[in-house]
Amino acid sequence: MNTQDFMETKLPVMVTNILRIILSTTVIMLAVIDLVAVLKVIYGLSIMIFTSGNVVPAAFAEQIVMFFLYFGFLALISQYFKSGYHFPLRYFIYAGITAMLRLIIVDHESAVNTILFAGAILLMVIALCLVFYSDKLKNF
Repeated sequence: MNTQDFMETKLPVMVTNILRIILSTTVIMLAVIDLVAVLKVIYGLSIMIFTSGNVVPAAFAEQIVMFFLYFGFLALISQYFKSGYHFPLRYFIYAGITAMLRLIIVDHESAVNTILFAGAILLMVIALCLVFYSDKLKNF
């Protein structure tokens, strides 16, 4: 095997495999960090429910939305490995919608901000519909 063949065939495969290992290891570390965050939210919710007589609805709702946000990222990471090492776009849109819902719950003092956040959610829902529609056209 000469140098030209190595550069054209073997080197790109080796580099791709090394980068995939680095990316997968990083994603696994991110999953562990995310799992710890989910456990902290569950712990905080249980403390909020079982030890406090007065549960503040906004704080409770914020913690629930945070749980779903972290849970969505765990689902995204799981889907990364299931789908052959790529992230489906719709999962990022789901995470964005959840994050914007959290912003509306936490920062609802300004009506203008709330309308802008709701508009962002509407745009992401439209994008999600376009993603689903384009997937249906591919399979048609």
